[in-house]
Amino acid sequence: MNFPLPISIPLASDSASSSTLHGLKRLVVAVQELSPARDLQTIMTIVKSVARELTHADGASFVLRDQNQCFYADEDAIAPLWKGRRFPMHVCISGWTMNHRQPCVIADVYGDERIPFTAYQPTFVKSLAMVPIRTLDPIGAIGVYWAERRQPIPEEVELLQALADATALALENVQVYAELEQRVLDRTAALEFATVRLQVEILERRSAEAVVQKLSITDELTGLHNRRGFLLMAEQQLKLAHRMNTSVCLLFIDLDGLKLVNDQYGHESGDRLLTAAGQVLQQTFRESDIVARLGGDEFAVFVPGCTKTNQGLERLQAKIEQFNQGCEGSYQLSMSIGVAMCQVDKETTLEQMMSQADTLMYTHKRSKRIT
Repeated sequence: MNFPLPISIPLASDSASSSTLHGLKRLVVAVQELSPARDLQTIMTIVKSVARELTHADGASFVLRDQNQCFYADEDAIAPLWKGRRFPMHVCISGWTMNHRQPCVIADVYGDERIPFTAYQPTFVKSLAMVPIRTLDPIGAIGVYWAERRQPIPEEVELLQALADATALALENVQVYAELEQRVLDRTAALEFATVRLQVEILERRSAEAVVQKLSITDELTGLHNRRGFLLMAEQQLKLAHRMNTSVCLLFIDLDGLKLVNDQYGHESGDRLLTAAGQVLQQTFRESDIVARLGGDEFAVFVPGCTKTNQGLERLQAKIEQFNQGCEGSYQLSMSIGVAMCQVDKETTLEQMMSQADTLMYTHKRSKRIT
């Protein structure tokens, strides 16, 4: 953002020297150089060099007001001056210039009571001119110095003050630019924070949805799939089996004696028996097999890629016997099972398989029991 610079530039009369005309041209160039400046260091680099050119000085300093002190922020001189040092406003000539809001010209620094002798004695300075940066409410000052006693002409002081006025506007321009840049950074940070927060909320929502989804297909007591979960997953596996031309089998299982356990030992014992049945089934079958509690005392197992059921039934029998041997309860684990096969050349539905297995389970319930 560039602001117009309403600088009071001294106009050269017909009798003005070529040096003053050159100073006017250099001032115009300096204003153009200051206009796009975006930081303090760039401004100081331009100003200290131009100040020497405009006044034919041996040194120039850039002073900033720091509360009640004068901070000599930068300099361009034939020998070191006071760069990096701070002086109280009331003992420094740059402070006097800022407090009085007017230029100050001193032809003999050792003959003016406003000059602190001890600060100038180590330097080359014999004469100086100091102008305020922003005369209404000074924020700094520009000083120029000569190694020999010299009385600058009024045009030189006016050029120096015009440079200081341009500097004031350039500093305000930098401040406004910095504020706008900070607003952009703050806004960007706020948007990034909002984006991260939204992403976290999305992840939390997805996690909650996943939990809800899992709960909706999980039996709370046994941790197995419930009826809904079994139907969803078994249906998918059956469709895959049809496409891959592989056989599957479905076991429909009834937990024997659950009602008797509930009646004699209480429902907590019945729940333990159901949980034990689920654990035995999980231990018997593969992770790829779908094991579920359909409800009550009914369980089901869907086995993809199954060609023989005998091996699975034998493993189940062994697991049941192992459980019963280690069980300290007053009841034994017992299951009635019906098995339905789906061959590769038959388009059997899941509903048909479940109905067939259910029928076989009840048909053999009295005559065939695995204990």
